[in-house]
Amino acid sequence: MKKQHKGRGVVVFFLIIALVGVAIYSGLQIMESTVFFTGSENAGEIASKTITRDGVDYFPRQDITVMMVLGIDQEGPVAASNYYRNKGSADSIMLLIFDDTTEDCTVLYLNRDMMVNMDVLGVQGEYAGTTYGQLALAHTYGEGLEDSCLNVKSTIMNMLHGLTIDHYMSMNMDAIPILNDAVGGVTVTVVDDFSKVNPDLPMGEVTLKGDQVIDFVRRRKDVGDQKNVTRMARQREYVQHFIEALYEKEHENVEFLVEAYSDLAPYIVTDCSVDTLSNLLSRYLDYEIKEVVSPEGETAIVDGHYEFYADEEALDDLILRLFYRQKK
Repeated sequence: MKKQHKGRGVVVFFLIIALVGVAIYSGLQIMESTVFFTGSENAGEIASKTITRDGVDYFPRQDITVMMVLGIDQEGPVAASNYYRNKGSADSIMLLIFDDTTEDCTVLYLNRDMMVNMDVLGVQGEYAGTTYGQLALAHTYGEGLEDSCLNVKSTIMNMLHGLTIDHYMSMNMDAIPILNDAVGGVTVTVVDDFSKVNPDLPMGEVTLKGDQVIDFVRRRKDVGDQKNVTRMARQREYVQHFIEALYEKEHENVEFLVEAYSDLAPYIVTDCSVDTLSNLLSRYLDYEIKEVVSPEGETAIVDGHYEFYADEEALDDLILRLFYRQKK
């Protein structure tokens, strides 16, 4: 039976963005970086570790491919900061987990406020120790290009006890209005109070245009309960309805994807070559989205900042379910 377009939309969405962006921009965002992240000494070893829980051994799955996708809170096209720090935090963090056995994809949304240990980089981009803070801040170490993506990747690998991340892509949030308007706007149901930040976002059904989409998916200060989990819910709704609009537009114009995504190249950083992304798209084009999951936990306000503390037992259960198999 043919799989539904809506089920595989997120897969196509991100892979095509990366594919077209790299093809046009020739990976320049990576090559411009002058700071090279070496990472912690054991970062490359953790993927081979076996986990023992309640007397049972689990080993990393070999039948999955994991792609990290980041939405960076940075205006304008991607540019190197020419410093060992940058101002672009990762406000949207997800892992696309492609399962070759079941031929589907699970999306793991990670809360940008999740408190984790992360590597700190020195003035030459070298590993200079660790710090404890919000996951989103891992991207601020490095010039904001490949090195910053690698720091987020290393942080997540360590946080998830041995996960291997095969590929990554980041995109500055300013690319969202380009995508949004290219499909003619995206209709969502506004359930949070945006009156303090944008009176053009009233409660109820709204077709987002221009900078409205930035407020809808990015803003949380003075919006609703101001929690990131609420913003993540808005982001998931937006992606769902964007996919619907994308397929409708694509049906009207078969050249739409190339025309639209050619404008996105300056906003993208990825470790994949054009050939790699083309192969990924070909391989996973028909994979359905099986589920969208997020770690459970609690949010606290500490010194005026939101901090998300994952339920460690629930997180371990999620890690084992998604990334490991029980040894027989």
